[in-house]
Amino acid sequence: MPKQKQKLDLKQHHKERLAKLNAKAPFVLRVTEWKDKPIPILVIKERHFRDEYEDARDADGQRGKARPVLIERGSLYGEPQHRCLPVLRRILEPVTDEAGIPLELNRYMTPEGLRFRGNLPLNEEAGAKLGLIFRLQDRLKDLDRVELIAYRVAQFTREEAAYWLSRATSFGPSANRWALSGLRIMLGGHPKDPDIGNMLERFRAE
Repeated sequence: MPKQKQKLDLKQHHKERLAKLNAKAPFVLRVTEWKDKPIPILVIKERHFRDEYEDARDADGQRGKARPVLIERGSLYGEPQHRCLPVLRRILEPVTDEAGIPLELNRYMTPEGLRFRGNLPLNEEAGAKLGLIFRLQDRLKDLDRVELIAYRVAQFTREEAAYWLSRATSFGPSANRWALSGLRIMLGGHPKDPDIGNMLERFRAE
């Protein structure tokens, strides 16, 4: 019986499989540290292309190319992060490279993997889902609601996740806040709703 190929350690895995993908990935998940916050911090960033000088033209009258900018969409740390890790692994596991080979990003959402510091390349679906989860959990004190929201966002299609993330980030502070408030109720119920625990247990059992 042939021996199974030994997995690369995470440092080598990142160097050989992931590092080169960060420059073009639509989203990047940064595993890092912030002062006065529990470590590690997970920060989700979305790649946008901005023309710094929209009216500027070159000698031929052509506009210059827009430059890529990473925009922070949210962060996750502490107990909310701990509660969401099983969901994050579920979301990251299907992510592949252009050849369809799994990137094994779920390995970084373990106690060993969270010692890594650096950037992980995400596709649009995984990035939009993590962006939504990170924004929706912000300021929520009920950890059952945080976890339930994460499970329900994980069920979104790529299109649904991208749509709702745009609704929560692209329409100005007030409209973004209203969108997040409505989504929290739609996905996580009202505080102290007795059905939150029942629904959460069903998701955990799947």
